[in-house]
Amino acid sequence: MAKTGLICLESRFGVAETIDRLVETVTRAGLRIFARIDHAAGAHEIGAPLRPTELLIFGHPKGGTPLMQDDQLAGIDLPMKALACEDAQGKVWLSYNDAHWLAERHGLGDAVAAISAGMEKVVAAAAGVNQS
Repeated sequence: MAKTGLICLESRFGVAETIDRLVETVTRAGLRIFARIDHAAGAHEIGAPLRPTELLIFGHPKGGTPLMQDDQLAGIDLPMKALACEDAQGKVWLSYNDAHWLAERHGLGDAVAAISAGMEKVVAAAAGVNQS
């Protein structure tokens, strides 16, 4: 399921529970929830089928502002986002932009190391995966 610039982790939980767990984890870490978007519900509104798919947008100005000070166009990729979706085999994936890929895209250097480490932790916790 992985694509360039994305990190995809299989979740042990359903889509809604995975996003619920992510909300809890990032909130506990002091981050803000900006939006939760249920793409499947939107598809249902127009009579179109879509497997469970939810997007969470979250972050904190303390992390994103310095990146946008380096390159204001980084704001197109901030705040951070994570997408939980169910594939055709019924597996649930939690995916997010690779912070190092974002750094390369916007010429941010090592400024995203803390964001990368933080994303790894919150996504692993939400997906119920042990970190090595």
